[in-house]
Amino acid sequence: MDIHCTDITKRFGTTEAVAPFSVTLAAGQTTALVGPSGCGKSTILRMIAGLEVPDTGSLTLGSEAPRDVARRGALSMAFQDPSLLPWRSVRANIALGAELARKPADGVDALIELVGLGGFADHRPAELSGGMRQRAAIARSLISAPEVLLLDEPFGAVDAMTRRRLNADLPPLWRGTTVVLVTHSVQEAVLLSDRVLVLSQRPARTVADIPVTLPASRDSGLVETPEFLALSQAVFAALEGV
Repeated sequence: MDIHCTDITKRFGTTEAVAPFSVTLAAGQTTALVGPSGCGKSTILRMIAGLEVPDTGSLTLGSEAPRDVARRGALSMAFQDPSLLPWRSVRANIALGAELARKPADGVDALIELVGLGGFADHRPAELSGGMRQRAAIARSLISAPEVLLLDEPFGAVDAMTRRRLNADLPPLWRGTTVVLVTHSVQEAVLLSDRVLVLSQRPARTVADIPVTLPASRDSGLVETPEFLALSQAVFAALEGV
């Protein structure tokens, strides 16, 4: 499902968060948004999710409004804050993603293992570390097999080794899904995406649009290749100019 943003803007009181912003994100591709802290990345993501409404301009997913896509269970989002229900177990929190989308919760236990929570399926959020709660939230966003997946710093709270493993294990699960990823990690942006949009200081504008010309199948060894390093340097150079 394509995402079409046409001259969208967003203001909070006297603060202009997003300047006229236009982009089309191709169906089935992963796009990373990188830029300075507070530049408007998460606001753009929330507008795509239908959680915020643009002040001006238009935003559609395919030909539908974001809220309509979310209402029929075809859109899922993992927030910076895991927001797990404290009275539900890990298994039940993950299954909630499918319940809300009115889809069968198939594969919950396999997904629990994949995100490294084997042995914790019956634990409640209070019994987990912050990184473990974040992994449960990521699994919850994936269980419904959405057409559009929005990820707001999804790996920020996990340790370095787990982050590396999730960077390798999760992308095959969302292959064919339209994914928008907000991250502060240039390496993660290049490793996981098909395209990197570098945004300006607030209000957010696109200052660089960098296609990621790497093989579809990627692993951690790719980060040492000249091609990967050249793409990372191009993103860094764009950020330095912001």
